[in-house]
Amino acid sequence: MPFNNTVLLVVLGLIPSFLWMSFFIKKDVHPEPKSLITKVFLMGIIISPLAILFESGFTKISDYLSISVFAADSPSFFLWAAFVEEFIKFYAVRIVALSSPEFDEPVDAMIYMMVAALGFAAIENILVLFKTIPDGAQATLTVWTLRSMGATLLHALSSSLVGYFLAMAWFFREHHKKLVVIGLALATMFHFTFNMFLSSTDDRVTGLAYATGLLLVMSFLVSLLFDKIRERHAQRSAQLTGTEESDVTTA
Repeated sequence: MPFNNTVLLVVLGLIPSFLWMSFFIKKDVHPEPKSLITKVFLMGIIISPLAILFESGFTKISDYLSISVFAADSPSFFLWAAFVEEFIKFYAVRIVALSSPEFDEPVDAMIYMMVAALGFAAIENILVLFKTIPDGAQATLTVWTLRSMGATLLHALSSSLVGYFLAMAWFFREHHKKLVVIGLALATMFHFTFNMFLSSTDDRVTGLAYATGLLLVMSFLVSLLFDKIRERHAQRSAQLTGTEESDVTTA
């Protein structure tokens, strides 16, 4: 493949992630440092091969041992793959952002999870585009458009669910592990349901319609979750400020 075509496919694969990232970052009224955003995005890219390794590895084990639970394109495989991908995106944020002093307000958890997910999605997009290029430019462009509005957004929204429960752990630190598990479970189910809509019906148009409807519902829900976290944080900050003022007055 000519070098120019390779560069073009890489750029096309990155564009949807950059566009969605610029959109979601605007949700944060106190923007995060560009350096940390970049590190999280790159970690989402760097760690993504682990998903491929796990998914292909277990598929081969399934074929070798004739175990249907990990058979490619089976419902159980989609469920397992969804969990692996959601956990890996969470781990990318855990490595880079959770211990950073810049992680200083709950909504940051949702932002960083989305950024890591978009890095992960960028690699997926690039790999898929390289696979489809033999089918022609029109087919590649169609796949790129569908993934830009579908799979890329899916990754961001599913990871935002994990981010929401990470944000809730800000307020309920004693339940941190439980909240993370709940977030991963819900993100996995959302991811799994989307993939099943696209793969389990003979009518691809119907499956695409269901998947699109699911994304619209989740987009609305995530928008509400952003607002809820900001409101809770504002209320907590007001309570702490009031307590401090009361302590000063009493002293």
